[in-house]
Formats: sequence, C-alpha cells, structure tokens
Amino acid sequence: MTQPPVALSCGEPAGVGPEIIVKARAALGDALPFFVIGDPRHFAPLGMAVTVIDDPAEAATRAADTLPLLPHDFAAPARPGLPAAENAQGVIDVIARGVDLVRMGAAAALCTAPIHKKALKDGAGFAFPGHTEYLAALSNTPRVVMMLACDALRVVPVTIHIPLAEVPGALTSDLLVDSLRITHAAMIRDFGTPAPRIAVAGLNPHAGEGGAMGDEEIAVITPVLRQLRAEGMDISGPHSADTMFHAGARASYDVAVAMYHDQALIPIKTLDFSGGVNVTLGLPFIRTSPDHGTAFDIAGQGRADPTSMIAALRMARDMAAARASG
Repeated sequence: MTQPPVALSCGEPAGVGPEIIVKARAALGDALPFFVIGDPRHFAPLGMAVTVIDDPAEAATRAADTLPLLPHDFAAPARPGLPAAENAQGVIDVIARGVDLVRMGAAAALCTAPIHKKALKDGAGFAFPGHTEYLAALSNTPRVVMMLACDALRVVPVTIHIPLAEVPGALTSDLLVDSLRITHAAMIRDFGTPAPRIAVAGLNPHAGEGGAMGDEEIAVITPVLRQLRAEGMDISGPHSADTMFHAGARASYDVAVAMYHDQALIPIKTLDFSGGVNVTLGLPFIRTSPDHGTAFDIAGQGRADPTSMIAALRMARDMAAARASG
C-alpha cells in the first residue's frame, strides 16, 4: 500500500516558513510527496507555482516543480518579518487541521513549520508554551518527550524550557521513568530499532563523582536506571556528560538522554547545526519540525536555509514507514 503524503502546517507566514517550504519542494521534487496547509497568497510571491488541492491524496499527482497546497484562508496577507495579529488564529487552526488529517489517515505524518509563540499569544490568546504542548493537548496525551535528531546523534532532554536553577527540583523519578519509557518505545516503533541502547547523562559534573559534586545521580537517576534495567531495557549510565558525545562514545548507543536543555542541544547543534530535526515522541501520530524558529530578521530576503526542513520531512516519512511496518 502506498504511504499517504506528509502534511506540512504553514507555520508563521511572516517568518521564513514559506521560503523554506518552497525550497524544500524544489529540492525534493516528487521524491517525497507532501502538501502544505496554508493560504495560497502567502506562497504566491516565492517563485514556485502553487497547485491547490482538495484532497491530500492529490499531492502525489502534482508536478514536481509546483507546490501542492490544501487551502486554508487567513485573515491578512503575509508581510515578511512583521507578524499580523489577525493571522494568529489561522496559524493555530492549521496545526489542528493537520493533526486531524494525520489521525484520520489522510496524511502519514505531520511536519510543522516554525511558529512564533508571542505572536500567537498576543493575537489569539494561545495558551501553550509551544507546538509540543499544543499537540499533546489536541491528542489528549498526558506526557510527551522532545527529541533532537540528526544523522550523527539522537538526544532527548528530560527537562526542557525551564531555568537551570529549577532543573534539580524538576528532575523527579516519575519524570525520568516516563521520559525513558517513551524514548525506548519510540525507538522501537518509529525508528525501527528493536533493542535500543540508551545512554543516560548525569546531572552534575562527572555524574556527581560519588556524591562529591551533587547527589541527584545517587538519589534519583541511578535508582531509575536500575529499575528499568530490571525490566529489560538496555540502559547505561549515569555518564559524565562531557564524555558522551565524541564519535567513539556515540557508537555505543542509539539515543542519549540528557537532564536539561543545553546538555542535550549543545552537542547536536555542534555536530549538525543546520540539519537537526525536532521530533515529538509519545504522540499517537508522527510529528517532526525544523530545529529553528521563524527568523524574522531574514524573512523575505531569500537567505533562509531549508536543510532542517528537508531533514524534517524526510524523517517524518521514514518514521511513518517504520510505524506502519511495525
């Protein structure tokens, strides 16, 4: 059976989203069927013909040098670098529409172009910190996990967008257990790794050095790892984070789990700044996104790099294929 196309939400139309979507289509052609949900007016000035579709299945039949688009009317035109408050609700509704299409089987996966959280909050009272939390709410998923992935590394931060001073208090046994279980299940179901090897970082320098530099490893991390090893998971650690990300170390695991945002994101952005993909694990559907924001400062200048968008579309397709074959 042919896999349905990937649905791509348009994101913030005043950012670089429209540009990198068009560039991704130009690079991928018909090798990876996808369609955009958005307003045709926001893509018309970008040098590629827009072909409006009525059904996602039509995306695979459209010429490779055109952009298949499922129309969704927005209140205002797009002005590069200047988000319009009137368009905020349209951005939100497009995401929800994409989720509906994936959940009903009309699309294989959802890829999301960048949004601007403040613009959505100011223009439409958006009550979520970002895409991840909104997608979890739309699907009634109690806990999801953020993964950053590229060819060289997959890494999961257990705590995400909180001040560093709050990390020790937020790092509970329940959160770590859930994060590791969700990661383990996703590696099997979505990445086709039947027995995933998970490497876990400590929180403190030298993984606490036996309590000399902090006791979170002793009190929280090690007991959790012991529990999950007893359940049959292949988990190593807690490791000193400064020794986990060189090439030799990366060869020993399939995914790394870090304790806080920068501990996870610095290595992957060092290894592949342009090609990283943001993946939400634990949802009942596949969701990927470029690992960057709206970049208002370069919007409309033709300078946006589509590498991460291309990688996100490819990963969405591959994850959907792995899930379908499992």
